[in-house]
Amino acid sequence: MSDYENPYQSPAANSEEIKPLTAQGILTDTMVKDLRGASPWLRFVGIMGIIGSALYAFAGIITLLSWPLTATYNYMFEEISEFLPFFFQSFGGILIIYSLFFIGAVVITFFPALFTYRFGDKIRKYIQNNSEQELELAFKNNRFLWKFNGILLIIALAAIPVFFVLLILVVIAVLAIG
Repeated sequence: MSDYENPYQSPAANSEEIKPLTAQGILTDTMVKDLRGASPWLRFVGIMGIIGSALYAFAGIITLLSWPLTATYNYMFEEISEFLPFFFQSFGGILIIYSLFFIGAVVITFFPALFTYRFGDKIRKYIQNNSEQELELAFKNNRFLWKFNGILLIIALAAIPVFFVLLILVVIAVLAIG
């Protein structure tokens, strides 16, 4: 028996490692390595964001379902109801505001989480299958993620002056009452 033949050796197949588009000059080995390392984290962050959105939705539903039960707690607002806007003169009104907050939180958190998860999943599929189409879909989801975040930032920046004016009006109203 020669030194090169081992009867206890595992069988070996002639398999070729699929290299993702590096031969065509699209991605370097370092880029593929970094994408491979980012993919699990992107999927994890996406899944956790979707779970967070589901918890916001659950809280909003529970808040809405508890609204009819709040009639017994309206006595707490009898003394201060003259200073509150009409909508806040009952406990139910405050719960509706909370439920609207939770519904808004679902919208704000679900879509970025979904785009993040899809970005990571498409990168994983690209690395597994060497499919240029999967890479294109990955970057398309990345574009959607940042477009959504940009629109959300524009809305937030536009809301800051509105809230600032409302704050000034509330301060003036409180000073006028006192």
